[in-house]
Amino acid sequence: MQVQVARIGKPHGIRGEVTVLVLTDAPDSRFAVGTEFVVEPASLGTLTVRSSRWNKDILLLGFEGTNTRNDAELLRGASLFFDSEEDQDDDAWYEHELLNLEVRVGTERVGKVTGLRTLPVQDLLIVEDNDGDEVLVPFVDEIVPEVNIEEGYVLLTPPNGLFTVNKEATENDETGQAAETDGGTEGTQA
Repeated sequence: MQVQVARIGKPHGIRGEVTVLVLTDAPDSRFAVGTEFVVEPASLGTLTVRSSRWNKDILLLGFEGTNTRNDAELLRGASLFFDSEEDQDDDAWYEHELLNLEVRVGTERVGKVTGLRTLPVQDLLIVEDNDGDEVLVPFVDEIVPEVNIEEGYVLLTPPNGLFTVNKEATENDETGQAAETDGGTEGTQA
């Protein structure tokens, strides 16, 4: 299966380099010199990395056969893909593999995975619970000890309150404050 790892942005300089929006958590190894990518649109063929460097927080790539700014401009907006079967990391999953997996606490079904939010510190599983509410679950071994793609589930050991802490606010008024229920003193000052 092909997985998108980047989208090409604007040209950088006059030597055919382009900026890329990185969509992988291992850019230094994924964009090594000599790496070949499948490109969409397919009319661009395949691209082989000629150079790879960081300019502040922006990855700049040069590709074989792309030597001028005009050549680089033709690549703008293209998506770069790699074949995920080549990736042998047993403890890593792609978002497309996690989507719609059943989420369990013990043997109880508590929801389904609807997304993955990749962050610098840790990733978050986006879970839709049985009530249709979104719950963000830290994707760490202590809370998500098992991901079983073949059997279609994710096992959680959540801390107390993970699925209920934000529900209290929805049961209160729109500001998140508990509605006063002391019989008519609402709106008066003490």
